[in-house]
Amino acid sequence: MTKKAEILATATHLLAMQGYSQMTMSTLARMTGVAHGTIFYHFNNKTELFLEILKEFKAEILREYQRHCNDSTPQTGLQQLEGAVAFYLHLSAQMADRFLLLHRHDAYELSQVNPDCRRHLEAIYDCFIGMFEQAIRAGQADGTLAAQPTAHKAALLVFTMVDGLVRFNTYNLYDAHSLQGDLITSIRRMLQPSAPSGGGQNRK
Repeated sequence: MTKKAEILATATHLLAMQGYSQMTMSTLARMTGVAHGTIFYHFNNKTELFLEILKEFKAEILREYQRHCNDSTPQTGLQQLEGAVAFYLHLSAQMADRFLLLHRHDAYELSQVNPDCRRHLEAIYDCFIGMFEQAIRAGQADGTLAAQPTAHKAALLVFTMVDGLVRFNTYNLYDAHSLQGDLITSIRRMLQPSAPSGGGQNRK
């Protein structure tokens, strides 16, 4: 691991545990065992460091999702959606620090005054919602998912359900993975296609 990568990994953990406002570059230097000058050689300030973490987070999401897609066999849209839900839950466990950082309020406070922070946060959420929307569009095309609501609205609803469960897990309230089956069942019911209408009855 390069020194820059080590600084980013340690900073991610500190930001997740302490929050943006509480983490200091002095603590980061002590935790990484490097001089302040080494940190400032790579990052001009804490904000630049934080934005780099968000940028790397998005890039890793895309890499991991591409790997997930490459490892998956062709399937129905419904199966793709179920796979995307499982992928999101797996990713939240694999990248626990970054999800905790993403779930802290600090990032959104900074985004109110820093357009670059807002742009990076939106890009991360667009990645997540895009995964679900892609699967839902495929399901609407092959008939395994309902045509309404629109794919984008359905993706937002699914993301809200999945991420809400992950937030419970993040704060040690519930085990998100133990409820995965129930979550999938709920999503199926919400997005199941309407049953074909039966033939009309003769009226007297």
